[in-house]
Amino acid sequence: MRSIQGMSVLVTGGGTGIGLGTAERFAESGALVTITGRREQLLRESAERIGSRCRAVPGDVTIAEDRCRMVEGAVDHGGGLDALLNLAANMYAGPITELEEDRLLDLFHGNVVAGMMLVQLAKPYLMDRKGCVVFAGSVHTQRAFPGASPYAATKGAIEVLTGVLAAELGRDGIRVSCIRPGAVHTDLIVRSGMVETNQDALERLAGLVPAHALDRIGTAEEIAEAIEYLVRADWTTGNVLTVDGGLGLGVTQT
Repeated sequence: MRSIQGMSVLVTGGGTGIGLGTAERFAESGALVTITGRREQLLRESAERIGSRCRAVPGDVTIAEDRCRMVEGAVDHGGGLDALLNLAANMYAGPITELEEDRLLDLFHGNVVAGMMLVQLAKPYLMDRKGCVVFAGSVHTQRAFPGASPYAATKGAIEVLTGVLAAELGRDGIRVSCIRPGAVHTDLIVRSGMVETNQDALERLAGLVPAHALDRIGTAEEIAEAIEYLVRADWTTGNVLTVDGGLGLGVTQT
């Protein structure tokens, strides 16, 4: 397996949650990490906390000029690019009778299209390093949560996209995989408007604990560990790796 030491890694959505946990893990292991996100102050604070091996490039993945700056910033910081970790995501939920077309299109733009366009930009650099791409899927593709059709649909698209791009880019030496997390506390639920505070989010996630075979929700650090495996594993591509504490099994603890 490859060493993380000296790798150049671009993490979208790196200011909070799983993206931040992943950036911290890779920097601690010796990678040169570039994190991106729309909230500039938060992003820069996160980069400062991680240390000198981390660079912040504020921007919105749905804006072409910002995507160019992200890739160029990572290449400059790391002297190339070994891994593109497409972890930025938004959430939109509601019953089918209340969904708004504009918001659906915005969600697909941010969760699916932007990641595809980043792969397009990153491809020549990833070819040079025989690097990899990791997308973020979701347990929503395995369990049907009423009202979650917009988010689940984008994650279903990502998981299918993973296999197609793995087949397309394999001859170029680029591996493409996907991580499928379960219930992990991030600020995504709050930002989506589904709940008002982080405490509300924690209480919502606590309600899912009995649905996990391992009887607890996960942590960003546990997802980051699995992402590291996908980046390091030279003969692994086209995979959707489930790390969900058994939530997707459909069990109910009694």
